[in-house]
Amino acid sequence: MKVDVLLGLQWGDEGKGKVVDVLTPDYDVITRFQGGPNAGHTLEFGNVKHVLHNIPSGIFHEDKINIVGNGVVLDPITFKQELDELKAKGFDITKNLFISKKAHLILPTHRILDAASEASKGKTKIGSTLKGIGPTYMDKTGRNGLRVGDILMNFEQKYENLKKKHIQLLSMYDFEYDITEFENGLFESIEALKQLNLIDSEHEINKYIKKGKKVLAEGAQGTMLDIDFGSYPYVTSSNTITAGACIGMGIAPNKIGEVYGIFKAYCTRVGSGPFPTELFDETGDELRKAGHEFGATTGRPRRCGWIDLVALKYAVMINGVTQLIMTKSDVLSGFKTIKVATAYKINGKIVDEFPFELPDDLEPVYKELPGWNKDLSEISSEDEFPAELKYYIDYLEEELGVPIKIISVGPGRDQTIVRD
Repeated sequence: MKVDVLLGLQWGDEGKGKVVDVLTPDYDVITRFQGGPNAGHTLEFGNVKHVLHNIPSGIFHEDKINIVGNGVVLDPITFKQELDELKAKGFDITKNLFISKKAHLILPTHRILDAASEASKGKTKIGSTLKGIGPTYMDKTGRNGLRVGDILMNFEQKYENLKKKHIQLLSMYDFEYDITEFENGLFESIEALKQLNLIDSEHEINKYIKKGKKVLAEGAQGTMLDIDFGSYPYVTSSNTITAGACIGMGIAPNKIGEVYGIFKAYCTRVGSGPFPTELFDETGDELRKAGHEFGATTGRPRRCGWIDLVALKYAVMINGVTQLIMTKSDVLSGFKTIKVATAYKINGKIVDEFPFELPDDLEPVYKELPGWNKDLSEISSEDEFPAELKYYIDYLEEELGVPIKIISVGPGRDQTIVRD
């Protein structure tokens, strides 16, 4: 049995959480393979909105196994808060939630280092969520980090040793902080983490594969934020692409099956960094308002723009996408004209491949397509799509060379159209 991978093809916020929730009934195991609490996967059902940060989006299906893989970085404090919030809503998820012992821990001093580093950059700041993600991955690659398994073996001493190193690093910054404020609840959260199912996830996942169980790998952030292939340096600190699933779960490349690539019918981005199709006019404001484009984790307003086929084709190539999923098509209802960026104009030359750098003077080359004026939120069948939406879908499929199998027409579970 192969492992299917689901990931974002843009700058994150493509609607991965909802789609994982919709697809989960077809799988036995859902696993997160990278990222941390900087991710915010939003699910909506029963007129209630749920935002998950570290926990896989299949968690609301009681008969499914959910695994936090080794490639994830986990903050014990926010993780406990997430568990407590779900419990308060009536969800006891501890029986079907498993955590890799090899997942790295985000410590209070990681969050302080993140804030200090970002503050020191001034106008060149990356746009970090300040969750401690970057410093944690730096400790991981620098072979200084602490992992979930370490909480079972003399954790307090290990924590104090690493904390001292971090305080020395912080002396390099002109940054004031109260470490006791950041540490509040840490050891209580560590004790709560000990009560959960801590596993050698690479062994367990491969056992599930060998038994013929269906496994879905859930990515966080988006391809254009990948540490190697994104718009560097304005990226996250992990590999968000299909290859990252192999490293973040401990599976061989030949175990990868379908690759579901999710993209919005338009484009958004949170934080700093280049965004070729960004709109600074009333159209951008209208997209933001209609799409409720505010970060699930940070609450920050998202930058909005037209769909970018140069970046999207690049993401399809890098990930080996076999099926596409388009979300938020309902947001484009009411726009008389929809624009699609088919190339970039850089230094007077037309470029149709994603370049090494995205210069400030880059100009997107647009193709205009007819919009539609029909409310899609109540649609339950592809037969009800307006002709203009059908044309938009056909055009994107032809340009991307991959079929669009699922169309989302709203945030709810039932607002999902699966195409034949």
